[in-house]
Amino acid sequence: METVFKLSNFLVLPFWALMLFLPRWRWTERVMRSPWVAAGPALLYACLMLPRLSEHAPLLLRPEFRQIAGLLGSPEGTALAWAHFLAFDLLVGRWVYLDARRRGLSAWLVAPALFLTLLVGPLGFLVYLSFRALAGRAGSEGAASEATFAG
Repeated sequence: METVFKLSNFLVLPFWALMLFLPRWRWTERVMRSPWVAAGPALLYACLMLPRLSEHAPLLLRPEFRQIAGLLGSPEGTALAWAHFLAFDLLVGRWVYLDARRRGLSAWLVAPALFLTLLVGPLGFLVYLSFRALAGRAGSEGAASEATFAG
């Protein structure tokens, strides 16, 4: 399981590298528009989960702290959780990247949020939402100022 854990990172790192280091390259946006970017870790998750689904289903249908902690504390549970994190953090990062591009936000502003999403998913997402809200306010204030000066 440790080897699976280590190698699973290679399923997502190329996509994160594109978003972080080549955000304006036309192929980056083209690649990231596909929801299939997260298929690799999702497939890994399916390969790890499906053979043990009957064992894990009762645990997931009626989650209890000790049982979930026991699963996550095992090598198998760690690999499962990691594949889950990789898939969903990449989907969130993809959304952040595409949303920022659509809004015309600076890649320099978005890169820290993307990096945080890679490392600590939900925190990076919250940072991006904060940046987006601030940029929206600044944009609307700028538009209001322009309207005032134009009128």
